[in-house]
Amino acid sequence: MEEFTSPFDVIVVGAGINGLGIARDAAVRGLRVVLLEQDDICSGVSAWSGRLVHGGLRYLEHRDFALVRESLRERELLFRLAPHLVKPLRLIMPLSSHSSRPAWLIRIGMILYDALSFDKKTQGHEVLDRTAILRRFPGISPDGLHGAVVFTDGQVEYAERLCTEVALAASGAGAAIRTKARVEEPLLEGGRVVGVRYRDTLTDEMHEVRAPVVLNVAGPWIDRIFRRGAPEQPRLNGGTKGSHLIVDSFPGAPDDVVYYESKTDGRLVLVIPWMGRYLIGTTDLRFDADPGEARCDADEMDYLLGEVNELIPTANLTPKDVLFTYSGVRPLPYAPGVKEWKIPRSHVLHDHAPDLPGLISVVGGKLTTYRQLAEDAVDDAFKRLGRKSPKCVTANLPLPGAAGDFGQARQALRAEGLADTTVERLLALYGTRAFDVVAQAGGAGVGLPVLDPATGALEAEILLAVRQEFAKTLTDVLARRMLLAFEPGHGLDTVDRAAAVMGAECGWDENRQAAEIRGYREWLERLAVPSRTEENRPAVEGSTP
Repeated sequence: MEEFTSPFDVIVVGAGINGLGIARDAAVRGLRVVLLEQDDICSGVSAWSGRLVHGGLRYLEHRDFALVRESLRERELLFRLAPHLVKPLRLIMPLSSHSSRPAWLIRIGMILYDALSFDKKTQGHEVLDRTAILRRFPGISPDGLHGAVVFTDGQVEYAERLCTEVALAASGAGAAIRTKARVEEPLLEGGRVVGVRYRDTLTDEMHEVRAPVVLNVAGPWIDRIFRRGAPEQPRLNGGTKGSHLIVDSFPGAPDDVVYYESKTDGRLVLVIPWMGRYLIGTTDLRFDADPGEARCDADEMDYLLGEVNELIPTANLTPKDVLFTYSGVRPLPYAPGVKEWKIPRSHVLHDHAPDLPGLISVVGGKLTTYRQLAEDAVDDAFKRLGRKSPKCVTANLPLPGAAGDFGQARQALRAEGLADTTVERLLALYGTRAFDVVAQAGGAGVGLPVLDPATGALEAEILLAVRQEFAKTLTDVLARRMLLAFEPGHGLDTVDRAAAVMGAECGWDENRQAAEIRGYREWLERLAVPSRTEENRPAVEGSTP
């Protein structure tokens, strides 16, 4: 990793969706910006959500109409700016006598939700009676059921790809992006923060980079970033852990997302079709340990399985049906004494002056509203730099894979001799950048080596990840560029070949390739299914205790 030879206007710490959005907006508006990330693009909380792009229906209960309106507006923008990655889908909310929220209140909420998304191009809500919902969702328990509302929100199946495209857009606008760059402490001169020291985690070398504005956008890690070499700062992060279960289709499984109230504690639980399977979530538990250590525990799994079995009696899901799990820590503000579900979800720019002038921490935020958060942060950065801010234009800039006509792209890819499975995969993950994948192998579609026959994944995707998409390790490629980590078998059948292809590109010897394979297998342990007896805990889907 080379040293930086010139100063920047802004340093962004963290390559989650919010940090990437800030880096892009800042670069587009002409600021010299560098982004530093301790691991990889989308290696933190941005990957561990329910992968929905939503207006925040439940925020209406808190009367946070501004956040709902902002979220709905940004949802619509994402439908337009990244149509290959963010897609509308219908959600069902059952109306039941067991609910603490009366049907009339939910209907009023739906009317408000549609009103606040007055600029939407998607379908509004509809109310179904008992007969209609049982016809649409025959697996639902009829006990206490007297209808449902159906409404539209969005889904980003591949949040990792969304983050990658924002990173590409940021880099294309001039931002410098450095992964495996762990910020260790601030540079202080005259009592001001004038930059940071960071460690290259691959070489263990220390480096410095300077800028008059440092934006700490490390999500649930924001309190760690500047503990060393600086005055003690107030606690900002009060994140809660959310866990999800992944299961195959089961008897009575819905075709739509189901968003319903738990009989146990009134929390809202979701059953979400995802990558040909189902994602069940989520929990909301205080978590004060290292966010990187968040894992689904047995109590959370039992809770979520119990909720689905209550909603869908024919499901009969048990821990043996859980293929894998994942957990993340929401980057919420520290709010001691406040119920987890009541902690505000809006973002705050926290100025560390007078102790650390020049340092601003971004607290909170969510995937749906990352673009607006970035606009707010960059507007603030211009003020701190004493410069007039150009108008933000990211609301009108499609992401790289959204350029061009998808129908024509599909025909052209088929004309290259690619199988339909590969064509649909490339369009879903890369949009019209699918042609960049083909170009890595010289542009000849016929005979392009297939890495994984089940998904149609190509070896050329590895080359693209390394050459254009900032990937530096095998885990970066398989978990966050190609998404094979979440397919059946987790890509383990292809891992040796993938390491060889990447090794040839990066100049790795056999020892380095073996180390990369071990690193990937260790990463997969975070997806493990919890067990009451630790020694019986399977490492990953399909393994044996």
